[in-house]
Amino acid sequence: MSLTDDQRQRLLALARQSISHGLETGRPLSVDPAQYPGELSARRATFVTLERAGQLRGCIGMLEARRPLAEDVAENAFAAAFRDPRFPPLRDSELAGLDLHISVLAPAEPLPVKSEADLLQQLRPGVDGLILQEGGRRATFLPAVWDDLPEPARFLNHLKQKAGLPAAYWSDSLRFFRYTTESFG
Repeated sequence: MSLTDDQRQRLLALARQSISHGLETGRPLSVDPAQYPGELSARRATFVTLERAGQLRGCIGMLEARRPLAEDVAENAFAAAFRDPRFPPLRDSELAGLDLHISVLAPAEPLPVKSEADLLQQLRPGVDGLILQEGGRRATFLPAVWDDLPEPARFLNHLKQKAGLPAAYWSDSLRFFRYTTESFG
């Protein structure tokens, strides 16, 4: 799926509207998918990332497509602004300088690996988002994280730590899934 520039701008405006609505009401903007035709009403998974002055200010999303694209963007924009546990809820004074980025995820596919070395060889830096799963633990890095962690071994070690595992951890029960994104902002 590839969105047009107009569709991208519409989603970015919707994300900002949902955050503004949240500042006023404490709730995400209610979205009627019928008002968003075609690709914007298709079930898609998204992440919305907020930045201020180049620094992360919130990032929330879904790994599986469970609701229409426009609704997912509105919900995740609100959640990134007000429910990311790493940050206090967004304040009115922060809205003007807020940069929004939306990542629309392609469905994740299993990445069968025999070893950590095998996994590192299969990763495509700058292209792959990666999901790590171990028992009840799960973590992901969007492809944009490659900008900060360009070496596959560091990328993987930080993802393990995000999942609450030691950086050197390896087990045959680890499961990996890869996905790509269409990102804009």
